[in-house]
Amino acid sequence: MTFRRFAFNNVIRNKRLYAAYFLSSMFTVMVFFTFAIFAFHEAISGNDMNSSVQQGMNIAGGIIYVFSFFFILYSMSSFLTTRKKELGLLMMQGMSVRQVRLMIFLENMVIGFFATLGGIILGLIFSKVILLIAENVLVLDDSLNFYLPIQAIIVTFLSFILLFFIISLFVSYILRSRKLIDLIKGNKKSKGEPKANIFLTVSAVLLIGVGYAAALIVEGAVVIVAMLPVVVVVIIGTYLLFTQLSVYIIRKLKQNNNIFWWKTNMILFSDLSFRMKDNARTFFMVAIISTVAFSAIGTLFGFQTFLTEGLKNNNPYTFSYITVDQDKDDVAFINETIEQEQMEAKHEPTKLAHYEIGQDNIVITSETDFNRFASFLGEDTIDIQTGEVKVVEFTGNEYGQTEELLKQKLNLNSGTSLIPKEVIYSRALPATDSYYVVSDQDFKELPAPISEESYHAWQVTKGQDNIIAASEKIEKVVPPYEFYAKDYSIYQLNKAYGLVLFVGLFIGIVFFVSAGSFLYFRLYADLEEDKQKFRSIAKMGLTEKELKNVLTRQTAILFFTPILVALIHGAVALTALSHFFYYDLTKISLSVLGVFTLIQIIYFAIVRFFYTKQVKSVL
Repeated sequence: MTFRRFAFNNVIRNKRLYAAYFLSSMFTVMVFFTFAIFAFHEAISGNDMNSSVQQGMNIAGGIIYVFSFFFILYSMSSFLTTRKKELGLLMMQGMSVRQVRLMIFLENMVIGFFATLGGIILGLIFSKVILLIAENVLVLDDSLNFYLPIQAIIVTFLSFILLFFIISLFVSYILRSRKLIDLIKGNKKSKGEPKANIFLTVSAVLLIGVGYAAALIVEGAVVIVAMLPVVVVVIIGTYLLFTQLSVYIIRKLKQNNNIFWWKTNMILFSDLSFRMKDNARTFFMVAIISTVAFSAIGTLFGFQTFLTEGLKNNNPYTFSYITVDQDKDDVAFINETIEQEQMEAKHEPTKLAHYEIGQDNIVITSETDFNRFASFLGEDTIDIQTGEVKVVEFTGNEYGQTEELLKQKLNLNSGTSLIPKEVIYSRALPATDSYYVVSDQDFKELPAPISEESYHAWQVTKGQDNIIAASEKIEKVVPPYEFYAKDYSIYQLNKAYGLVLFVGLFIGIVFFVSAGSFLYFRLYADLEEDKQKFRSIAKMGLTEKELKNVLTRQTAILFFTPILVALIHGAVALTALSHFFYYDLTKISLSVLGVFTLIQIIYFAIVRFFYTKQVKSVL
């Protein structure tokens, strides 16, 4: 048997041992390949593709590839940790360090080759589903039809063969004799119970507290300024949380006899205490990666919702037309297009009169005109007495001039001055700044306006499916700065933003799933030790029910501790984002964090079932 054949058989005959590393590598390849299928699709990478968007796609692909490198490298190191006994046995049989390094290199290349092929094949199987999902997320002129992605296959295969080659060289190079001896003796060497530094423990609480306080207090543009220092402070605090504060809390719980001696807590806390040094690094890495995933996806969805809701709020009518010199032909063409597209719409015209109030150009309208548009929009009408004036602030607009207008006086031709005392909120007229409403009688007494605009609004009541087509026709004839179509603007926004949202969602999911894989490797790295430990404890009377309870709590702490920290970090980050936009992102935050929590619960249930089954098999 040749040495290469020995390395190949070693992989084939140890399927269970190699399965986790192989599957995680194959998943990584599949993720990259499905992204490549999407990126190289002719509907995305055509000649009319926006260069900045295409550049963004390339950057996103690079991020996924670089992250894949570190993820596979971590997977490989975790995989080697589980093979300590095997490597020690081979050295005892006379295998040199050089041969061990060559064997690991060849094994890793074999796994990498088949993981690459498997990832590409799985990607081809699910490619149609990915393209269908992308079609629903994106707003494209062309559909994402299935195609044979030759370019994506070549790029993925060459990229990951090179990646596995570099990782294989790197791992085999650093595996020197001294490192290997430490690895072989790893099971026999006690890591000792970690101890917490009280100063660093207190620092963990202070750093996270200060970071949270800063993130939640600042508003507006200050959020961007505070972002970098807050992120740095919270990252340092999170590291100390797992390496110091958690150790301190576990030690205090062990010192409480009522807790420590209750049922099987002794096994649980002793195990946590001695493994915390290894778990802390994994917890920190998973918490930070998951926070990035939560925050990125929450930010993308939140920003889209913020823009979409802003368009809907500031433009309550389906179509609107405003011009200084009314073009009757434009209005007639809009009405004709509505009719041609088999739509029915209500139409209201008016004149917007502008007056010089103080240093500003302010709209003043009559009670009748205001009520006409308020009724048109479905809002409550108002009643204004002669001599009375009200300031109208556009609903949902944080930048009106309400305070300034309340300090002004309206001088009528009769010599009377009107002083505003009341503010009302409405979206009836298109003035995003605040404006005045006076009684019909007082409106007639106003001096001549400095300018007037003709304003028309249409509210489609039937045939809404044809709004986009009608808008495209109208915009080809009517100047865009005079005509506005709410639904068409939202359509254009989603078309431009959909690609960014899809790519961000893709990368966020990759990060989150990778974080789950880190936890899986951390759990299975101690599988052999757990088997021996629980087999010994079972001889002293540990029942199957108690074993299952201990394993469930042990696995739950491993899976949910870093995710809980990440959820809190993510919630604070999204709250800070809402302060930046001055827009409530509570629903978006709960939706994103809730979905990820549900995924983590399902993943935990699956892993716990198989892990418990593995441990129980030796009892």
